[in-house]
Amino acid sequence: MSAAFQRIAIIGFGEAGGIFGHDLAKQGIDVLVFDVLFASKRHRPKMMSKAEKCGVRTAENLRDCLCNAELIISAVTSSSSEGVARNASPVLSDGQTFLDINSVSPETKRKAASYVEHSGARFVEAAVMAAVPGPRLKVPMLLGGAHAVEVTKSLQAMGMNTTAFSDQIGIASAVKMCRSVFVKGFEALAVECLFAARRYGADDAVLESLAATYPSLGWKDNLPDYLVSRVAQHGLRRAAEMREVAQALRAVGLRPTMTLAAAERQQRLVTEMAKRGIPFDCSEFSWRALADTLAHRKRRRSK
Repeated sequence: MSAAFQRIAIIGFGEAGGIFGHDLAKQGIDVLVFDVLFASKRHRPKMMSKAEKCGVRTAENLRDCLCNAELIISAVTSSSSEGVARNASPVLSDGQTFLDINSVSPETKRKAASYVEHSGARFVEAAVMAAVPGPRLKVPMLLGGAHAVEVTKSLQAMGMNTTAFSDQIGIASAVKMCRSVFVKGFEALAVECLFAARRYGADDAVLESLAATYPSLGWKDNLPDYLVSRVAQHGLRRAAEMREVAQALRAVGLRPTMTLAAAERQQRLVTEMAKRGIPFDCSEFSWRALADTLAHRKRRRSK
């Protein structure tokens, strides 16, 4: 199975699904996408426009999306991952490959695998090891499962940066989960640290100190905006992922103290923005402007 897949279905047309769909369709691959938001009167026009710009076809239901696909990429929220595999199982058949790229615990991956493999299709887990928007299709992914070696060759033939990491389901996801403790925790710490420093008028001094201690990270450049923007844009999704991380930690006897705190901080920022009607604008994002807006509206509400 070293040849590239020619018919691909993508379940979930969010950030990752949209990028993968666009880049694969650009190669002349037939890409069909399905998302639950297609049924939403509010979101459908925007989703259809996005699909047209990406050069992909859309399916009105899961069955139509999957029935003729050689490769199925599941790119949904962590809370939907297991359910998607369960709902896809009756539609799948021998010869199809189900690639689960969702950020979920090893146990959730194993449950998803049991549904898919019951249908006769091949299940391969993928741990996405970096943010997708930068490297896009080249984002590094670790693959796991009995078919990881053969499937990674086909994915590489389409320009994807995949590595067959383990023949067991769950090991690659464990790498992703443990990494997330640090990465998403780092983002949460940045929000709390910088917003507090801004309210005290000490943000420049704090950033100077961090830059002196960690000179290669970019504390005086784009790093603060990047870290806070990831939370402001994806905090709800990342909080859900951190709760999956907590499940993974409990499974090996570790209390997820920091993980759950990071999940709360990730979610709280997005919740506060929504309550105060503050939209996320990726084109002109400034962590200082966001911190000031939240602080100003908080003071105004307390009067």
